[in-house]
Amino acid sequence: MDLVFDGRVFEWRGPAPYYFVAVPDEPSADIREVATRASYGWGVIPVEARIGGTAFTTSLFPKDGAYLLPVKNAVRLPEGLRTGDEVRVEMTVQLGR
Repeated sequence: MDLVFDGRVFEWRGPAPYYFVAVPDEPSADIREVATRASYGWGVIPVEARIGGTAFTTSLFPKDGAYLLPVKNAVRLPEGLRTGDEVRVEMTVQLGR
């Protein structure tokens, strides 16, 4: 399943700072429809994503009926992303794992 959406980078402070982009409501609803075929446990969903010129693999985290896309330093730093930056995300949900 291929999805494209825009979102803002935000920081979630915990034991270490983590950065995410929230998946909007409509794509989150589409993901929920295939979640049982995609999840490998704990509700996380494996994806391949691209922000700018940087492609990466990660897993979406479920949060309040939607999903969060982690944005690793390996993506943030080369793309020059900071908290509050608006990004376009191209993402493929990996089905059938």
